[in-house]
Amino acid sequence: MIEVDNVWKKYGRFDALRGLSMTIPQGSAFALIGANGAGKSTTIKCLMNIITPSRGRAVVMGVDSQKLSPRELAQIGYVSENQKLPGRMTVAGYLDYLRGFYPTWDRRLETEILEQLLLPSDRKIGALSHGMRMKMALACALPFRPKLLVLDEPFSGLDPLVRDEFLESLLRQSGETTILISSHELSEIEGVATHIAFLDRGKLLFQEPMDDLTDRLREVYVTLNGDARLPKSAPKEWLNMRATGSVLSFVDTAYSQDRLAATITAVLGQVRDIDARPMGLRAIFTTLARATRPGRAVS
Repeated sequence: MIEVDNVWKKYGRFDALRGLSMTIPQGSAFALIGANGAGKSTTIKCLMNIITPSRGRAVVMGVDSQKLSPRELAQIGYVSENQKLPGRMTVAGYLDYLRGFYPTWDRRLETEILEQLLLPSDRKIGALSHGMRMKMALACALPFRPKLLVLDEPFSGLDPLVRDEFLESLLRQSGETTILISSHELSEIEGVATHIAFLDRGKLLFQEPMDDLTDRLREVYVTLNGDARLPKSAPKEWLNMRATGSVLSFVDTAYSQDRLAATITAVLGQVRDIDARPMGLRAIFTTLARATRPGRAVS
């Protein structure tokens, strides 16, 4: 669905994107994660031709992103936390205005979305709360059944109930629509994303299917026969090593159930117990973000 090849974006001397290359498979729910300033929104704006890359190329639905025509745009839904909507128009009036731009607009789906999100059709958009305006943006992006749905920080400032309703609407679209989403709400992304990409200071550290990511990272607790000490030499895949009492803990970024015990024995000798626990996306993100600080490398 999207191919990004060596994209750079410079603002003066500052590189917002540094040689970004990635592939977003058709039908996936692809999540961009990273700290503030990592380049997530800049990436999305380059893909949507809102800003122009300084170098490199992005292809969206087979077309250069800088040459997207009304034909392609009619198949792309876009929702941003800073999206501007006409405050003087009512919900129903604005949806009526939009229908003429999208040949595939589904009136029945529009009605279902309004009911699901509890959007008051006679209310002026300017009178809606932030959460309701985000719902409105989604209600504008879904009824024409877009092939690509782009969501830039859609959960920002939403209360838990609104987030849940927002996500329920997204999950109904999964499969038939490719979803590209950037967000700091990692626990919500975890329930939606099929693929993930980690940006750090404008550079892509990795991208992979979510299942592969969660399979290869484990939080490991090793109980020793005596007091635990940090080993002088340990595999580079072991991050965040800590020694507390008789327990040595670390995050294994290349977990293999078959190899773990043998590797631990080779590094630490005989141990009393090994406990390897799955990690949630937030814990994974925190671990990898710490590992990318200056002077450290991520596996």
